[in-house]
Amino acid sequence: MIHAVVCTDIEKWFGAGDTRIQVLRGLSLEIPLGEMAMIEGPSGCGKTTLISIMAGLLDASGGGLEVLGADSTSMSARERVEFRRDNLGFVFQQFNLLPALTAAENAAVPLFVAGWRRREAIEKASELLATLGLGHRTRSLPSQLSGGEQQRVAVARALANSPRVLLADEPTGNLDSTRARELLALLREMVERDRLTVLLVTHDHELASSYSDRIIMMKDGKVIDSLSH
Repeated sequence: MIHAVVCTDIEKWFGAGDTRIQVLRGLSLEIPLGEMAMIEGPSGCGKTTLISIMAGLLDASGGGLEVLGADSTSMSARERVEFRRDNLGFVFQQFNLLPALTAAENAAVPLFVAGWRRREAIEKASELLATLGLGHRTRSLPSQLSGGEQQRVAVARALANSPRVLLADEPTGNLDSTRARELLALLREMVERDRLTVLLVTHDHELASSYSDRIIMMKDGKVIDSLSH
């Protein structure tokens, strides 16, 4: 079986001296390619830290990590940025939209970075926003959007470069139940049609059960269960 992500005994420490805290404690996990997996667990158990390490946004303090067969721990900073640009999408919990850019421009940022012409980049970003119910908001600034609308712009940005792996931190947290189900249904369709791998942090067990192939339970910096269904 080909795996999108393989974590082996991952550790993560923050701080130094008496304030040093261990967040991940020898965590091991395998996510098959083309699967939609959701991570659940209490606040502070390490969910966000884990997917940030998978995305190359944080370095692990110990252990091994392979993403799409590549050993990310051996990559240089530049190689990691290029690998993330070409293969990964990431949805931040805090959106991280650029305030001076429109919704379409924000969604098109990965395409600008990849060297796309502005017109083509904006067209693709606008199409993605339309699939997420924001076709009428492409020219709006982040300050003119609700929290749920900003969340969907962040999702469009993560999908703009047609990633092979999408990592998302509570992408439904600011959406009402209808919009949350629409988003997860879209991601489910992409998993089945494009073999996209989705790893999503959530606190909504009902949604996780309805749309995922696997539910990963975390506690105290470790995976305590990984259930396929």
